[in-house]
Formats: sequence, structure tokens, C-alpha cells
Amino acid sequence: MAVSNSIELPPPFEEAVARHEREIMRFLVRTTRDREDALDLFQETWLRAYRAYPKLDSAAGLRPWLFRIATNLCLNRARGRMRRARVFADEQPDIGRWSASANGDHTAVLELKSAIAGLPDKQRQALVMRKFGGLEYAAIAAALDCSPESARAGVYQALKKLKAATER
Repeated sequence: MAVSNSIELPPPFEEAVARHEREIMRFLVRTTRDREDALDLFQETWLRAYRAYPKLDSAAGLRPWLFRIATNLCLNRARGRMRRARVFADEQPDIGRWSASANGDHTAVLELKSAIAGLPDKQRQALVMRKFGGLEYAAIAAALDCSPESARAGVYQALKKLKAATER
């Protein structure tokens, strides 16, 4: 039976993994800022994708769908940590800012990383997807479950906050 040219079937799962695994891993590392967490979330992303793959609507797009799964897992992990942090807040040590290094470039990189880490989750994720992942606003919107205008605004606000933070 021939398939109509107007219907785009999703590629086999192995092909999807090969095509998108590096960018999903980069996204997770940049979003979580922790390689071990990123590896855990990477495995969970592909496990969930594998389970839901037969139900994938190919019109929605494979790439945004994978980023949506990864984003949801990051948000869930962050929410869980926030709940645990509130419970154990009194037991946490006071962590000061990184001390200035003799190497100005190293200090600037640390400050930028700190500023990115301080962004709200959706703004940070939109920024990472756009500037480091090269995603279009429509794909970012699909991954973050918002409009393309909202995705564009999130990136703009993140850049505005980073600029203000680095000018200080």
C-alpha cells in the first residue's frame, strides 16, 4: 500500500535518537548546569519518548516534541528540589558568591553563568534553546507550551536581564 506524499511519517525511533541526542543532551546540561542530572534526565527523556513514540503526531514535529519532554522533566526536577529546599532550608549552609579570580575572563564567565542560572526557568530555557540550540521561536513555543510571541518575549527578557547583570 502506497503512502500519500502529503503525510509525513515519523522516522524510526533509532533514527530520531541519532539525529537529536546531542542537542537534547546539550540542552539538558545547559539547563540543569549539572552533568549527572543531565544524564539522568537524558535517559528519562528518551525512555518517555520511546514509550510515546507510536502516538507521536508527525505534524507536530519530532524536534519540538523531544524538547518539550526534556523541558517538562527539567521543570519537574526543579519543582521537586524547591519543595525539598523549603523543608530543609534551616539546615542548608550559607553559600557566598564566588570570589573574584585573578583571571578576569574566568570571572566574567562565572558571572555570566551565575546570571543565566538566576533567570526564571522559562526564560532560561527559551534562551538556551534559542542561543545555544538554534531553535526557531515556533519550536521553542511548542517545547515550552506557549505562543511564539511568548517564546520571543522570554528570550528578549532573558537577554535584557543578562545585559543588566553584566553591566553591574
